[in-house]
Formats: sequence, C-alpha cells, structure tokens
Amino acid sequence: MRRILLSRREENVIMFFIVAKKQSLPVWKGLFIGLLIFLAVSAGLLLQIIRQLPDVETINSYLPSETTLIFSADGKVLARLHQEENRQVVPLSKIFPFMQNAVVATEDPRFYYHHGLDFGGIFRATIKNLIYGRVVEGGSTLTQQLAKNLFLNRRKTVLRKLAEAILAMQIEKRYTKEEILELYLNQVYFGHNAYGIESAANIYFGKSAAELNLAEAAMLAGIIRGPELYSPYHNFNGAKSRQIYVINKMLEFGLVNERDAKLAAIQNLDFSPKNLRRYGEIAPYFISYILQQLINQYGEEMVYHGGLRVYTTLDTRLQSSAENIITRFVSQEGQRYNFTQAALVSIDPRTGNIKVMVGGADFFQSKFNHAVQAKRQPGSAFKPFVYTAAMEQGISPGTILMDTPTTFHVYPNLWNPDGTWQPKNFDRRFNGPVTLRTALERSLNIPAIKLMERVGIPAAIDVAKRLGITSHLEPGLALTLGVSEVSLLELTSAYTAFANSGIRVEPAAVLKIDNRDGVTIFKQTIEEKHVLDPNIAAVMVDLLKGVIARGTGAHANIGRPAAAKTGTTENFHDAWFIGFVPQLVTGVWVGNDDNRSMKGVAEVAVCPRIWKEYNLIALAEKPALDFSKPEGLVNVKICVASGKLAGPNCPEKLRQWAAFWSKDAPTKTCDIHKSASDESQDKEENNETIPPEGY
Repeated sequence: MRRILLSRREENVIMFFIVAKKQSLPVWKGLFIGLLIFLAVSAGLLLQIIRQLPDVETINSYLPSETTLIFSADGKVLARLHQEENRQVVPLSKIFPFMQNAVVATEDPRFYYHHGLDFGGIFRATIKNLIYGRVVEGGSTLTQQLAKNLFLNRRKTVLRKLAEAILAMQIEKRYTKEEILELYLNQVYFGHNAYGIESAANIYFGKSAAELNLAEAAMLAGIIRGPELYSPYHNFNGAKSRQIYVINKMLEFGLVNERDAKLAAIQNLDFSPKNLRRYGEIAPYFISYILQQLINQYGEEMVYHGGLRVYTTLDTRLQSSAENIITRFVSQEGQRYNFTQAALVSIDPRTGNIKVMVGGADFFQSKFNHAVQAKRQPGSAFKPFVYTAAMEQGISPGTILMDTPTTFHVYPNLWNPDGTWQPKNFDRRFNGPVTLRTALERSLNIPAIKLMERVGIPAAIDVAKRLGITSHLEPGLALTLGVSEVSLLELTSAYTAFANSGIRVEPAAVLKIDNRDGVTIFKQTIEEKHVLDPNIAAVMVDLLKGVIARGTGAHANIGRPAAAKTGTTENFHDAWFIGFVPQLVTGVWVGNDDNRSMKGVAEVAVCPRIWKEYNLIALAEKPALDFSKPEGLVNVKICVASGKLAGPNCPEKLRQWAAFWSKDAPTKTCDIHKSASDESQDKEENNETIPPEGY
C-alpha cells in the first residue's frame, strides 16, 4: 500500500473534522443558542431604536429655521436676516426642473423606484469602497439624507445608520416622492451658511431657484457632496469638476440631451460674491435701524428664524444716489473742510415714509448710525421753532429786532459763572436793526435770542415737542442757538410739519410685515397730527424760502420752490442743512466722530451742496410744486431804522420789504429821514411797487 504523506496543516484540518464529528451535538447546540441570543439582542436593540425614533408625522408641523427677508419699496431684497441657517422655503413648483433632476441624478438615481432604501446602491457603494480602501461613494438615498437632516445627529455610527434606514422607510410610506424631494431641497446644506436651494441660488448666483439655468443647477447639485470643499469661491476647479460630473450623470440617465449638456459644460458662470455679506451693498445703516425695531417688536428668535417678509419704505434708486454723494463729498472735500463723517435722511412729509437713510461714510468701517444714534447740537437749525412760537403769538415777520452787542442775564454755569452772557454772530459782526425775516435768513444769533426772550422759553420748547423733538431740551436762552442735542432723523422729521401744512406724521420705515405663511401681521397706518395752524406753517415756509433765496442756504437753489435752514455749532463741531419741497424733506449733517472742529464754512459750503445734488436727482421726475401761500399778511416797504413806511429820503440800504399781520402793518412814514416830502405820495409809491418773491 502506498503511503499518503500529509502536510502538518492538512493533518490539523482532518483532526478538526474528526473532533467536530464526535462533538457535533454540543457544538451545533451552542451555535443555535448563540444565534438565538444574537437575534434576541438585535430585536431588543431594534425595538429600543424604534421606540426612541421621532414620529415622522411631525414633518407636517415641522417649521425649519427660515431667513427673514427685508424688501425695499421698489421690491428689491435689501437683506436676509439669519443666524445659524440662512434658509428660504419654496415649493417644488418654484424650483427649476433641471435642478430637481440634477440632484436626483447625482445623489439618488433610483429615487423614484425605491421605498426609502436602495439595496443595489448600498451593495455597489460597499464594493467600490472596499476596492479603494476608503469611502468614495455613499449608499444613502435622498430620503435617508432627509431623515438624517431632520431628525438625527451627524455622527457616523451603526445605530444612527440603522435609525436612518427605519425613518427613511417610514417617511416613504407617509409622503409622496414630490413632497420628499421638496423637503430635501429646502433642507440640504450648500455651504456659506446657505440652507436650501433658494438661499443657495441667491448666495452663489444672485437669483431665485426658479431662475437657475442648467449650468448653475449642475454646479449647485455638485456642491452638495462637499459644500465647503467644492465651493466655487474657495475651490473653483473642484466645483467645476463636480459640475461636469453632474452633467454627465444627467446625460447618462437621459435627463438632458447631449447638445444642452455640452453648452452647459462650457458656459461662463456669473457668481455673486457680494451676497456673502450679511448686509447688502445698499442701505446697511437703514437695515440696522430696521433690525433693531424688529427685534424689539418680535424678538430675536422670530426675526432670525421665523421667515418674516418685511416690506420697507426705502427707495433703492435714491438710496444708492445718496450713498454715492455722501461718500464722494467725504472723500473729496472732507480734508479741505476737516470732516470725516456725513449723514443724510430723506422723508416724505405726507406719509412719514423714510425714503433714504445714510448713516455714515462707510458702514463696513463704522457701523455707528449718525442719522439715528448720534445726538449732536443742531445749532441754528433749531431757530425755526423759536420763530414759529413768535408767529403763533402774532409777532409779524416784519418786526424789527436789534442786532447789537447785548449782555443777557442767565443762571450762573460753567461757561457763564457770573450769570452774564454776551453771545456773538457767526461772522462776529453786528447789523443793527433787522427784520425778523432777515434775522432768520442770515441766521443772526442776537436777534434770535432776543426773540426767545420775547416769546418765552416754554413756548419755544412746546413748539419743538409738538413738531416731534423727543430729546431733552435744556430750558435757557441758549436753546435758540441749538445747544441741546438731537438726532438727524428727529430734526428732519420735525421739519415735515412745515412742509405738510402743519400736519405731522411719525417717521416710518416699514410698510407691511408678513409671516412665513403669507399672513400680514403688521400694516402701516398713517396717523396725522395737526401740530400747527396751516397758515402759521405757510408763514414759516415763506420765511424759510428766503434762506435759499437770499440767505445762508444760497448754494442749495434747485430752481423750484424750496425752503431750508442751515445750522452750525459753536467752534464748528457740527454742520446741518434741513431743506424741503412739498414732496420731500431732507436733512444733511457733517462732522467728526471725535468732535474735532471743522473749518467754519461747512454749514454753507458743504451741506447745502450735498442737499442740492441729492434733490436734483430725487426730484428729477417729480412736478415742481409750490407751498400754500400765507394769508393775513400785508407787504410794505419800510425803513428798518424806524420800522415805519420808508420815505423817499431813507437810505437805500435801510429800505426793505417786510410782511406784517394786517393789525400790525405800519401806517406812518419814517420820520427819522423825513424832509419836505408828501406823505400821501410816499404811501402811493409803496402801494404800487410789487415785493420780490418770498416776501
């Protein structure tokens, strides 16, 4: 017999089967018991997972964090407010069909055929990952990804994957494929804090999901696999490679024809990196102003996650023009006149709507809003409130005030420890007798202080408060020179009562707010307050017209009826110009954050020109309207030296037209410069001459 030689390894295998045969019953019994234990543990674990899973029915009531949108009055998106998640939820019907197909082809080609799990896809992904020795392909369906995004954490564990699979099958049983795809496209992350396809379309291409083309849709679909890795802003080559991959996938599954695929692959894409900023390029100061109001009213949770739609009063065309003008003046003339900041506010006096708000030269350098947050001394821009009090007390515009060196007695303070005050005019000169109108047009200080003494400090404060000044006004004669601080928005709003025939409307920035369901939760109501007699307002407008026609605001002449007041503070810390036409009231301020003094002519050389340049644009397509004419005034030519009718011997420089309430109109001729003239003839001369416009 031939001897069979066996290797050591073969002998061990034979011995294993001999032993196993002898002990077959105990071994198989052990294996069976082990299998039962394994099944019991698995069943218990599965039951525990199922019990802890959320109810997929909650998707019906699920409210994802959604971005709040702020719109301008002309329908443009000014800002998207969000924190962790920038998301806008849109229905599937408003998502470009190629976008839907691109995502399905790339992420889950069998989406419309499986019931939550794609076993073929799982098997293929497993084999491919084993071949490469690393994870190169995932087997998760869109439904599994949705389940993970909605209900689970992102840790890659066996238990999470099992829970994901169970939830995916439950979701498929309760919702249609269209509902699942809509949820997925509104939930998935695209990088740069953009959640959902609508936000992604805006962040990358500055458009809505419905406006995407094939090339853009393929680019976005490719980003999903690695949002930060494949961002075209950070890795364009990688993003382009993914785009081509998506186009080929769509071509492979017959979701696009070859011609369109080739055109999409070579199309140049227009990205919008500016949309990566939290605030848009237009009106950042206005947005910050709106944001604070919204948070105060609705709270941060609603504002940043509630998907509000906020419709504002802002006009983007005018806003862009104003921002450019402010930036240019600060850049080109700031050094010449020694100022580094400027602000502008423009309001429709009939509605209170804020049309423009520029809070500074550059929001991204300084977010401090000089139009709202800054409280500065208005200087002579406060004087119209004092003059209004005088008109209400029946004092005539033609009243003579003495512009001469005067000592006023005040309460002792840091600046006037002995209780005396000797103010001066802007030019350090005195003009002798002047009419009230002239004093306002030329912004003379001494006559204004004397007028404050005459009308009383409480009366002037009352007018200012009625017209909308809410800041504290320190009672004192110096108040007429604007020593109490106010904001530009506050002061500009107060002037709207002059432009609107004595009717004040609170400044408004929001027209309407809708919640995420489209239900209006706020709507603007215009509440008119009659704060001035219409004729008093008309008289004040008539006086303020002279500021542009003959006074300190001459650089603001825009060739149509307009009224205004300049203002500057002692030591030239601030310069103001508040001007208006019947349709628009606009305030301008220039100065420095550190309160450094400017060169003293900024009040008349810079602010009026900013105002003029802006208004020439703002009013270009609006009719030239005039204000109501004042009633009850008569115009006569007087000699300012006597306050009486001018005679033929009165020096020309003393002869002026003046307006008086009928009861106060002078009837006697000047007797200071009188000679042998015929008084009646002199009266006839005055009656035949027509006063210039504005008197």
